[in-house]
Amino acid sequence: MILEHVRSAGQSLAGNKLRSALSMIGIVIGVASVVAVTTMGRSAADSITAQIAEAGLETIIVQPGRVTSATVERVFQENLADELALVSGVLEAAPVNQTYVYVKSANADARETVTSSTPGFVSIFSLELAEGRFLSQADMDSRGAVAVLGAELADTLFPDGGAVGSSIRFLGETPRQFKVVGVLEKKSDTYGFSFDSNIFVPRTSYLTRVAKAERVDRYVLRADADQDVLQTAERVEALMLDKLGSETAYRVMSPSTIAETATGVTDTLAGFLAGVAAISLLVGGIGIMNIMLVSVTERTKEIGVRKAIGATPSAIRMQFLVEAAVITVSGGVLGLALGWGGSAIALTVLGWGFSASLPEALLAIGFSAGTGIFFGMYPAARAARLDPTVALSWE
Repeated sequence: MILEHVRSAGQSLAGNKLRSALSMIGIVIGVASVVAVTTMGRSAADSITAQIAEAGLETIIVQPGRVTSATVERVFQENLADELALVSGVLEAAPVNQTYVYVKSANADARETVTSSTPGFVSIFSLELAEGRFLSQADMDSRGAVAVLGAELADTLFPDGGAVGSSIRFLGETPRQFKVVGVLEKKSDTYGFSFDSNIFVPRTSYLTRVAKAERVDRYVLRADADQDVLQTAERVEALMLDKLGSETAYRVMSPSTIAETATGVTDTLAGFLAGVAAISLLVGGIGIMNIMLVSVTERTKEIGVRKAIGATPSAIRMQFLVEAAVITVSGGVLGLALGWGGSAIALTVLGWGFSASLPEALLAIGFSAGTGIFFGMYPAARAARLDPTVALSWE
């Protein structure tokens, strides 16, 4: 019976191609908009998470709050790194200071950030070397005048290559010369660390050769990946609160918490936009209702004939409901294809990954069918209530 109604609906739609196409437009636009927004929102969340994960989801940053005080100055010292390293779930902690310097090589000069570093930076930030080596404990102990360059800065200072083994000079009142021992692979920025344009020197060398520091700018921690990083961050927060007595005096951040927050914001925004886009489904549904009412009027005599030869009101009702569902499901399929196609093009331009979601497709088709059934109920009921005598005499 259902197949007969579907076949009849197809014949009816084929007989009024333009009207059927116009009635589908609202559904097509609505489904395409919802699919495109949700697909791009999901891809944006995945991209944000992937970019943050490049820094290592086990990284935790501790730094002062926006308002500093004498207590903050007293607490943010070298020895705090040792206490942070003792927090359960923290594998290592390193104090960090940064400043800008004018740096010059034999070929070029630039103004970039120099960062005090420890050997632990390699594991904390999952750094990889393009050439040479990273800073060692021996460099720390000897306060060695050695440096590791970010990939872009190495290209700027040494456009012809050969950075490792060459010398650079930090200009200023007392120029300092450093030997380049390594160049990093390219890496995305995170937490104020522009790795590609940074200069990393041993912390001991930084404090004696580059800049004196009244306090530590921040601490970078590596959490145990086998434990819950969010819980480790909470334990770090508890330690800082105990020391400073105010939650506004410090900030504790980790890629895990940022990824979680960013994904939540992206999902909320995508949901809101999808809700706005879904309004066009409402408009499309009203258009379907209007078209079906016109169809009932045009086919009044046909309905009368069917009732006269024994068709029940439920059969008449089912016929028009199936027709409405066929229109909206067809529009839903077209909208799904349009939404996926449009989002795939947009995501390719943005450089984000595209992935089709089967549950998303089933939801789009199911919602389209539901829209057709809901808005087709009144026209179907009206057709089922027609008096066969009146319907047969309809002109």
